[in-house]
Amino acid sequence: MDLLKIKPWWGYLEADLQELLQESFLLLQKVADWGEEFHDYSFVVFPAAKSYEGFLKKVFLDMKFISEEDYYGKRFRIGRALNPQLEPRLRALESVYDRLENFTGSNTLGDNLWNTWKESRNLIFHWFPEEKRAITYDEAKQRIDMIVDSIDEAYKECKIKSQ
Repeated sequence: MDLLKIKPWWGYLEADLQELLQESFLLLQKVADWGEEFHDYSFVVFPAAKSYEGFLKKVFLDMKFISEEDYYGKRFRIGRALNPQLEPRLRALESVYDRLENFTGSNTLGDNLWNTWKESRNLIFHWFPEEKRAITYDEAKQRIDMIVDSIDEAYKECKIKSQ
């Protein structure tokens, strides 16, 4: 957890987002000490995924990729805005993915942010009868690391400055 505090983006995160990220790391430690085995460790990832969502919204607002209405409202959806397969008619209106590509000159960052969103949030927090998607402790740790790595990359590529 202390390693998070030396990240260049740590001061950019709101206090509640810092706490959420720290909670996932704390859960990783605690769960390992409990000696219990769980069928699904997605609950360990959830606080980090929520922090990731807040981080992305903040970056998108600061980069003027979304409006204050989107940021403060209840309708804006990260998954939709980052989805590279969004319908063409909606892409022109809602696609942050395209705005990231235009800003960076490549789809690398957008693909990474989308993949992290999909793998570390959507696919493990939705339940479907044919897709139960339980994750192991090691997979939970990998997902949290994926979130931190994506925050690292977005902070660097978007040239964000801590406040």
